[in-house]
Amino acid sequence: MDTATRDPAAAKRAAGYKAADMVKDGMIIGLGTGSTVMYTMERLSRRIEKGLTIAGIPTSFQTAIRAREYGIPLTTLDDHPLIDLAIDGADEVDPQLRLIKGRGAAHTREKCVAAAARQFIVVVDEQKMVPRLAGLVPVEIIPFAIRPVMDHLKAMGCDPVLREGLKKDGPVITDNMNFIIDARFKKITKPEKLETAIGLSPGVVESGLFCGFADKTTVIVGGEKRCRIIP
Repeated sequence: MDTATRDPAAAKRAAGYKAADMVKDGMIIGLGTGSTVMYTMERLSRRIEKGLTIAGIPTSFQTAIRAREYGIPLTTLDDHPLIDLAIDGADEVDPQLRLIKGRGAAHTREKCVAAAARQFIVVVDEQKMVPRLAGLVPVEIIPFAIRPVMDHLKAMGCDPVLREGLKKDGPVITDNMNFIIDARFKKITKPEKLETAIGLSPGVVESGLFCGFADKTTVIVGGEKRCRIIP
């Protein structure tokens, strides 16, 4: 059994630290949302204490709060519409470096930041590497359009479910004040076409399919003893 499987936390830490060590002085970086990127920020905090000068663009309120706790200076896409790199996690990564993201309900802002970055670094453990994308695709929608969007997704052959909160009654509310629909597909044969098709429904803000960034993506796959870097 792979060491990453035995100790996912160690694998995530290794990947997150490796990404942090790729940050250079003076960079503007995107900070994704999720447990692996938290390790990146932990490592960046230590580097900042030793003199590293950077600024981060957080993709969620959670990331912004944690970044401030770590002493990472923050900025915005308004001030820096083109950034050096973005560091983020993923729920699935296929061999073509296409991704599914959005379990943390921050994929819209994450996609905006990834699009603005010259380089996109994705940090994952081995379990996130898959032979093909499949299953649950998060879709952020405006609340006004919930019924027609769900009908549109059903017509595409999936089972859409409104995501509900774990510690609150009712639906999950994104940082953009929208809802999340989890669209479960039995198989995804053409991820690029599916990403486009989902976005054609009025009321859809963004899906969790990230198919357009492969040419600038580097994936760091964490292991307990070492990291694997793709490509």
